[in-house]
Amino acid sequence: TLLEQITQQAKDASYNGINLLYRTGTDKAENSLKVAFNENGTSSLTIEGSKLDSDGLGLASITGGFQSDDEINKALTAITTATSQLRAQSSTFGSNLSVVQNRQDFSKNLINILDTGSANLTNADLNEEAANSQALSTRQSIGISALSLANQANQGILQLLR
Repeated sequence: TLLEQITQQAKDASYNGINLLYRTGTDKAENSLKVAFNENGTSSLTIEGSKLDSDGLGLASITGGFQSDDEINKALTAITTATSQLRAQSSTFGSNLSVVQNRQDFSKNLINILDTGSANLTNADLNEEAANSQALSTRQSIGISALSLANQANQGILQLLR
């Protein structure tokens, strides 16, 4: 009964149609997940699933009912091996998760930087732009006045010389 429950839990552990804990055959591509990190798929991570049902863990039912030391030792050895296999797969999934989370954090930060940059380019401060416009208009008026005064001075000198 316990072996059937282990197998059933492995079969039920699927997400979006991919079950990383159970497969029917020996082909690792059957339950692998490819995570693409860019739009053209040149940077990706393939997460290989395992066969972690009772058969994949090497657990078999005991027919003798644990009546001998040999049966008990075989069961303990099988459980120890299965536990080691589960820990190794857990470690592999954990390192894959770290890679995916790091890439996700990087992508989120890059998106935030690009959003801020585009907002700075498109959202102008109206008060600052009005002040800049007024300053340019004032500079233009002063320049025109200066040219006018210089021109009048030249005209005055010409009249004296005549």
